[in-house]
Amino acid sequence: MDNKIDHFAVGAATLEQGIQAMHTTLGVTMKPGSKHDLMSTHNCVMQAGNESFFELISIDPDAPTPSRTRWFTLDSPQTQARLSERPRALCWVVNTTNLDAVVAESPVPLGEIVTFTRGDRSWRLTVPDDGHLPEGGLLPAFIEWSPGPHPSTAQSDLGVHLSTIHLSHPNPEKLNQMLSLLQVSHLATVTAGDAALSFELQTPNGMVIIN
Repeated sequence: MDNKIDHFAVGAATLEQGIQAMHTTLGVTMKPGSKHDLMSTHNCVMQAGNESFFELISIDPDAPTPSRTRWFTLDSPQTQARLSERPRALCWVVNTTNLDAVVAESPVPLGEIVTFTRGDRSWRLTVPDDGHLPEGGLLPAFIEWSPGPHPSTAQSDLGVHLSTIHLSHPNPEKLNQMLSLLQVSHLATVTAGDAALSFELQTPNGMVIIN
């Protein structure tokens, strides 16, 4: 099974807030990207190196109320309170070649597999019904793309590259065990501490950590 980092999501209270914050923090200007009709969210994206991408995501104020709970805990009052302060690291997503096997063999429920389409491309993604993130976002979501070039190849390269995904957990041995069972332990570092997710990035402003 070939598992690698696909993208990572940073949430913002509004896309405008996020764009301004990324301009200040990273030294880049992200442009509005696309909409997710099923989730009533919208985003900005840019390349992050090694066929991966950075996703800035927020609730789309112009979209109708979705028929299901939004992904990445965006409907959670706690998440909304945190995002009102500044953009935050929400989730990392792993590209896999056998999504059904990942879900079947996972040590924790990853959610249902939801199919999304845009133009001639489609992708299947694990999305819990209630919008929660497994282990609070410390465990990744998993994605499987339809055949074709990775979508990052068509995105802007603004000089931001993912260096490391950092995971902090009160019981790092337990988290490492779960990551190993999911065959993704090589994709992130784990340290002891309060549960926390952060992305270490090389940017035009130097090394930046988003948490």
